[in-house]
Amino acid sequence: MVCNRCKMVVKSTLEKIDLHPVQVELGEIELQENDISSVKRELQKALQHLGFDLLDSKKTQTIEKVKNLITNLVQHKNNQIQVTLSEYLSKELAQDYSALSNLFSEVEGTTIEKYYILQKIEKVKELLVYDELTLSEIAFQLNYSSVSYLSNQFKKVTGLTPSHFKRFRTIKRNSLDSL
Repeated sequence: MVCNRCKMVVKSTLEKIDLHPVQVELGEIELQENDISSVKRELQKALQHLGFDLLDSKKTQTIEKVKNLITNLVQHKNNQIQVTLSEYLSKELAQDYSALSNLFSEVEGTTIEKYYILQKIEKVKELLVYDELTLSEIAFQLNYSSVSYLSNQFKKVTGLTPSHFKRFRTIKRNSLDSL
């Protein structure tokens, strides 16, 4: 789940199958019920119909938590953390970063850092399309060391410079859950 609408849809779906959500967050659901084994198959089908998956294993839950922390960091906290990404994730998840990194790479086939860069580039695209900030302001907001570093990274990921991307706004952005 990557947005508030997703959380509302999931909550509504849970209620339709007579479950009582206490809290629905990005990637996590807390239910009043302790045992959902009798409706697990129905829940799985309902969530898959909406494009979601029920995450049972600890590995997939951890990966989803990493993704949610990164998405939240880039989308909502304007990337203003006082520590490195590895320190941030380790602290938030109370796990060793190298273990998180190895697990993420094993399951996702990419590194945490590459995933983080993809998220940042999607945010840059969004801000370029809105056309409210200069490239310098975008670089500052997303904690890039310089405009040229942002431009180089943008071109490496998209194949276009930010100014070319801005000119050709018809190029579609990627949905965050597909990164």
